[in-house]
Amino acid sequence: MSIETSGSKIFHYLIQQNTCYLTLAEQSYPKRLAFIYLEEVADEFTEYLSKTHGHDYSQVIETTARPYAFIQADPIIQKKQREFTDPKSSVNSSKLNQDLSDIHSIMRQNISQVLDRGEKLENVSNISNNLMSESKKFKWGAKKLSWWAKVNYYAPAVALGIFIMGILVYLIYPKSIH
Repeated sequence: MSIETSGSKIFHYLIQQNTCYLTLAEQSYPKRLAFIYLEEVADEFTEYLSKTHGHDYSQVIETTARPYAFIQADPIIQKKQREFTDPKSSVNSSKLNQDLSDIHSIMRQNISQVLDRGEKLENVSNISNNLMSESKKFKWGAKKLSWWAKVNYYAPAVALGIFIMGILVYLIYPKSIH
């Protein structure tokens, strides 16, 4: 994040692994280069801490009581500061170009993933349409099966009723039928 001051300066800070890295720069200094500086300082500081305190360096940071406990890392920070003093140097320009290239490749990957998602959504849409047409066929088959189940259930009773009616008609009106 960056915080502008009332003058011509701007604070840039980065928080990584419970540690805040802060720099003050001119407003004309490239913002992206300031963050590259902070990221490199953070990487160097983390490397320094892991060499001096082992893998538990985060515990050392959390329990530090005095404000300048890591003053031994100052030469590393000073070296990085000298590297980033001139934003127009060829080294810093190449760092910015490399960062821009990294961002460009990440954006290409993101666009590729979005396009892949679009194709996958199209496939899901096709599958959904196929399922809908198959479910209509299934619905018609289910109605037909239900009708035949009713016929099979009621047909014996209807046939028996017609048979009994026929016998009753024969018994009641025996002479009219002959």
